[in-house]
Amino acid sequence: MAELDSDILLRVSDLTTAFDTDAGQLTAVDGVSFDVRRGRTLGIVGESGCGKSVTAMSIMRLLPQPMGKILNGEVLFDGRNLAAVPAEEMRAIRGNRISMIFQEPMTALNPVHRIGKQICEVLTQHNEMSPDDAWQKAVEMLDKVGIPSPEIRATEYPHQLSGGMRQRVVIAIALACGPELVIADEPTTALDVTIQAQILQLINNLQRDLGMSVMLITHDLGVIAETCDEVCVMYAGRVVERAPVRELFANPRHAYTQGLLSSIPRLNGTPKSELQTIDGMVPALSELKPGCRFAPRSGREHAPELLVERQSLKEIAPEHWVEACPVCTRG
Repeated sequence: MAELDSDILLRVSDLTTAFDTDAGQLTAVDGVSFDVRRGRTLGIVGESGCGKSVTAMSIMRLLPQPMGKILNGEVLFDGRNLAAVPAEEMRAIRGNRISMIFQEPMTALNPVHRIGKQICEVLTQHNEMSPDDAWQKAVEMLDKVGIPSPEIRATEYPHQLSGGMRQRVVIAIALACGPELVIADEPTTALDVTIQAQILQLINNLQRDLGMSVMLITHDLGVIAETCDEVCVMYAGRVVERAPVRELFANPRHAYTQGLLSSIPRLNGTPKSELQTIDGMVPALSELKPGCRFAPRSGREHAPELLVERQSLKEIAPEHWVEACPVCTRG
């Protein structure tokens, strides 16, 4: 059994995940490494298609089967490698010690079962509880996530609740068994701005009260700045920069991170100032190169060898890691 520092709850080391397709085996997550510390929030940020959600699904062992496969690496949770534990043991961990908040509550909730019953199913799966005790606990969880009249809401179906209420139910299900780690995959994507702020504040408050760790997946750097302690920036299946949040925002070193930060709208811009963008698109999985993958969009000239030789992460400051491409990390 591997040992982790007492401060580290989850360590992902060199995780590589691929999918079998008609075009062959395509790698979606390529050598990703990071730590989630106890009681802290790690943000994972990047454009759609960069591998954020596949990383989460790999940790939870929820990859679509038989296409999705973990090819390499370790997912050490409290000393156990989740990538190698038997399926039955993983089912005991999933939803109990590690839970996930999905981005679309209408697909995460069963439309034909009452809200209370869906929370009870999680409770009775992992605990020896009578039906009455489970129902009472379900009502308590609805109250804890800020749903008014929880006794009534527990008897209703998902379609009878608003989008914000449904997302609170998904959070209640995720927290029902008191997990040590919660993975929140774009938890506010389908909600309007006002409700987004409420949901993020709810997660922060519950984290503080329950002492859990959070892994927050998002494409929104504003959310990262307000809620996270550390951040991983992902691009085309790889981590290109990893640092404490304040350090990353103050001193972004990779060209992709700099581009993301430059694209945030600013209130002090002139009326005619243009919104900065990153030209091009994230490459398709079938088009990924072994070397610097951001080269085509960087606007910087790369030597041919930088496109064929993988650049490892290097530590340039305490706890600040960046992909060692000498062109994309200059400045």
